[in-house]
Amino acid sequence: MLIYNSKTHKKEEFIPLEPNRVRMYVCGPTVYDQIHIGNARTFLSFDIIRRYLQYKGFAVVFAQNLTDVDDKIINRANEQGISADELAKTYSCAFIEQMHRFGILDPDIRPRATAEIEHMQVMIQILIDKGHAYVADNGDVYFSVRSDHNYGVVSGRQLDDMRAGERIEVNDAKRDPFDFVLWKAAKPSEPSWDSPWGKGRPGWHTECCAMIHRYLGTPIDIHGGGQDLMFPHHENENAQASCAWDKPLANYWMHAGMLRVDGEKMSKSLGNFYTLKEVLDAYPADAVRLLMLQTHYRAPLDFSFERLNGARGTLQKLIGCVENLRWSAEQSGESGALGKAEQALGNAVDHAQIEFETQMDDDFNAAGALAAIFNLMAHANKYLEEAGAHPCVAPMLRCADMLCELCSVLGITLAAKTSELPAEIIDLAQKVTQQSASSCEEAARLLIMARAEARSNKDWTRADAIRDGIAELGLMVEDTANGTRIKVKN
Repeated sequence: MLIYNSKTHKKEEFIPLEPNRVRMYVCGPTVYDQIHIGNARTFLSFDIIRRYLQYKGFAVVFAQNLTDVDDKIINRANEQGISADELAKTYSCAFIEQMHRFGILDPDIRPRATAEIEHMQVMIQILIDKGHAYVADNGDVYFSVRSDHNYGVVSGRQLDDMRAGERIEVNDAKRDPFDFVLWKAAKPSEPSWDSPWGKGRPGWHTECCAMIHRYLGTPIDIHGGGQDLMFPHHENENAQASCAWDKPLANYWMHAGMLRVDGEKMSKSLGNFYTLKEVLDAYPADAVRLLMLQTHYRAPLDFSFERLNGARGTLQKLIGCVENLRWSAEQSGESGALGKAEQALGNAVDHAQIEFETQMDDDFNAAGALAAIFNLMAHANKYLEEAGAHPCVAPMLRCADMLCELCSVLGITLAAKTSELPAEIIDLAQKVTQQSASSCEEAARLLIMARAEARSNKDWTRADAIRDGIAELGLMVEDTANGTRIKVKN
């Protein structure tokens, strides 16, 4: 398996520190608002990486923090007239809710910055004792960047090539413009904690480093985040770890590409800024995943609603293909000798799995893996078209299972099990399929209400199960500008 290491700017064979075990950390959000789709793309990328490592048999220990104390949180709380803690708790819950809706697996460890103050202070004191940090006259504690002779190893930047002020905070309290804050002295009406250097709160770069060391040890195997975090955030994290514990923070540094909307940078001023919640309120999570996964995680992603509509259509084709394979298998009952067509479908299944893993083993190329899935779907549709009235059961079921298995590695669900649906939903759906158009209107209305109620209660699992189950029973849910309707598939 090859991984592109941002630190070395090349693909490297992945060799974990411990056999069959991976320690992985991805920087989480600063919880002051709903996350946007650019954030979601990063979290999705590392969700897929984690899922595939597990698929390959690795025991993955995955940690992701919540930054719940920060200037942005304090400023937003002041604007709303509430405490920073209240705001942070609100958007921490909102973040977790949207991750669940998006199908992102929960981390094994989710530390919150405000619960890790003591451990950050221990690290800061080590850095001070070793001469890598100092207490300024204003009460702040700064990391002395030039004391780290390996500074720049993660991002490839050299201090002498950079100008002070470019993404660097300049103030008179620092000994050097490139020094960054580890501990901020308390200001009136801001959250603060006692420390050996006076009341204050941690700097942003401090928290992840201390959390990683506490929960995963150093170095870890993989540290990830968006490309915008490579410098200065990840560079500063690594500098602290290297100087505090004489070890690098991570062996492999991975960074997801940025997201653009219709070819432009996403911004509120351009009117093209979208939160993940807004998008998931209008589109199935699996369709959004499918769109984002069609671009390699390191490459810039061009998001558009035209492409998202296309992804939703592709998702329906995949779901329809699996439904058709299983329905044909149920109707056929043929289990005799395999002919050339059946052998060709079986070979296509084998090839799809091999190609899927080949692509994913090459720096988690989900776009190439999806191409293998789409190719198998094309073979399946061709078989169904040419097999006639008596297709063979075994290869069809095997193909359906493989499509579901490979998509599940990418966090995409192609088929809901009818037996797992609420009984009343099954009964209603059967009425719609069995009765005439005039008599099934009430059943369809009740189905729509059941799905709407689940969505209103934020029971996304039930809402999606109703939608997917309706599709499995031969119906189609359409969310139109004039409301939702259910119709029998053509």
